[in-house]
Amino acid sequence: MTHPPASSDAVLVVGAGISGAACARALAGAEVPVRLVDRGRRPGGRMASRRLDGRVVDLGASYLTAPEGSPFAAVVDGWVARGLARPWTDTFAVAGPDGLRDRRTGPVRYAAPGGLRALVEDLVEGLRPEAGLTVAAVVPADDAGHAVTVDGAPVRAAVLAMPDPQARRLLPEGSAAHAALHGADTWRPAIAVVLRFGERSWPADLHGAFVHDSDVLGWVADDGDRRGDGAPVLVAHTVPAFAAAHLEDPDAVVAPVVAAVRAALGLVAEPVAAVAHRWTFSAPGEQHDGTSGLVDGVGVCGDAWGERSSVGTAWASGDALGRRLAGV
Repeated sequence: MTHPPASSDAVLVVGAGISGAACARALAGAEVPVRLVDRGRRPGGRMASRRLDGRVVDLGASYLTAPEGSPFAAVVDGWVARGLARPWTDTFAVAGPDGLRDRRTGPVRYAAPGGLRALVEDLVEGLRPEAGLTVAAVVPADDAGHAVTVDGAPVRAAVLAMPDPQARRLLPEGSAAHAALHGADTWRPAIAVVLRFGERSWPADLHGAFVHDSDVLGWVADDGDRRGDGAPVLVAHTVPAFAAAHLEDPDAVVAPVVAAVRAALGLVAEPVAAVAHRWTFSAPGEQHDGTSGLVDGVGVCGDAWGERSSVGTAWASGDALGRRLAGV
C-alpha cells in the first residue's frame, strides 16, 4: 500500500464508491482538476460485486431506485439504455422465522446484469481512478491560511467519500469537520452470505424477501433473478446485532444463516456452497441534514446525507458536493 503523491492543484476524492465517483465526475465535468483514489483494487465501495464460481454476485447494495424526474433517474435511464441496468421488480416477499407471510409492492427496483459494481465503473470511466492508495490523515484548512493537507501534502480540497466512522478517523479531533460527523457511532454492520444451491427450489416470484422477527436474518435477495441469468444463488444479509457479534469471525454466521434462510423460505435443500462477507459499516443509523458536508476545505458525502440511505442518495450527495466545490 502507498499513499497518494502530492497534487496541490487538484481536489483529492478519497473513496471510489458511487458517491466518490459521482463527485469526481461532477468536478471533471466542470473542468476542475480531480484525483480519485481508493484503497481497494477496483471501484465499487458498498456496491461491490465478487466473482464466485465464475459468476459475479452482488454482495453489498441489493438494488437501486430512481425517483421519477430526479437527476439520478436520468443516469439510471442511461444505464438501462446501454444494457448496464434493468428494471427488476416492484414486489418483494415478507417472511418470518416460520416462513413466507405476504407480498409488498413499492417502487421499481433496478438491478445490473453485470453486477452493481459495473455501474460505478461506468461513472469513473475516463477519470483514471487510482487503486491501492491509502490515506492516513486529513488536516482541514485554517484561519492562518494553511491549505488542506492529506498526509502532509497540500491539496485544493479533500473529499472523504466513505462511511462516517472511516472519515472521522482521518480528521483531527476537535476540528469542525470531525464534529460534523456526529452520527459516526450509529452506523450498523451486516454480514452478507452468498448461498449457491444445486437447483432453484424457491418460488419463481420471490425476487427478494424482507425477514421480520428474526434474530439472524434481515433480507434475502434472489441473485439469479435480479441478475437475470436464473442462477440458483441467494444472498442473505444478517440483522445488525447478529453481525456485530460476529465481525471478528464472519464465517461463524454461515450455519445459522443457512438455517434461517431455509426456515424463512421453506427450503428443504442445503446449499452446496456458502461464502460470508463482512460489512463493518453497512448503513448509517441516522441521516445528516443537507446533501453533503463541506467544512474548511474538507468535504464529506455518501448515503448518510439525504432523507434516507440509498444508492440514489449516495449518488446525489456526491454529485451535489462536486458541483458545490466547482461553484456550479
